[in-house]
Amino acid sequence: MKKIGIIAALPGELKPLVRGWQQRGQMYFGQIGENECIAVAGGMGAEAATRACERVLAEGKLDALVSYGWAGSLSCGIKPPSACAIYDVIDSRTGERFVTDCLAGHRLVTLDHVARSDEKRDIAQKYQTPLVDMEAATVGRIAAARNIAFYCFKGVSDGANDKLPDFNRFLGKDGQLQMPAFVAYALLHPQYWTALRQLGKSSNAAASNLASLVAESLGRTL
Repeated sequence: MKKIGIIAALPGELKPLVRGWQQRGQMYFGQIGENECIAVAGGMGAEAATRACERVLAEGKLDALVSYGWAGSLSCGIKPPSACAIYDVIDSRTGERFVTDCLAGHRLVTLDHVARSDEKRDIAQKYQTPLVDMEAATVGRIAAARNIAFYCFKGVSDGANDKLPDFNRFLGKDGQLQMPAFVAYALLHPQYWTALRQLGKSSNAAASNLASLVAESLGRTL
């Protein structure tokens, strides 16, 4: 039996995967196949991902770390609500690359902010990647430092051409989305209503597809 730490940003990303698991605060304890798993929704961004990794590593020696959750699509070829394995992660801040232990999959770039609608095309061209997130490179770096396996699986929450509001202005220092302020903003900007409704539907479906992919992949791989 292997012991796996699963690092997500938001509880909604984990919900389908950890159904029936034991919960303690933001941490969940359960199994995938024969593997013992600890999952945590630690917030968005590098600092939050670092804290989340530290929390699961404090539970004892791990055999693998998994970066898990939603990602934005930068390509019309990958649409919500698909779920993808990631084989290669690029840190946009440092240029470092972290190759995962997934046997195949896509490339992903990790940014220090939520990718805005108006910059997605430039990001895709610069890094030659179809997917973007905020945490995977941090998880990869910590896994490499600990000399343990690194996996990355992402569910696509939003498409390359979706016109969404800038979420960065509502992101707290703890890596959590400040929902009251965001909802108040959204209510005053009806041009985003249709896209936000679709984002909600796609995110839920992507989380379900991601849970199925991970249960199959980690149950078979480790």
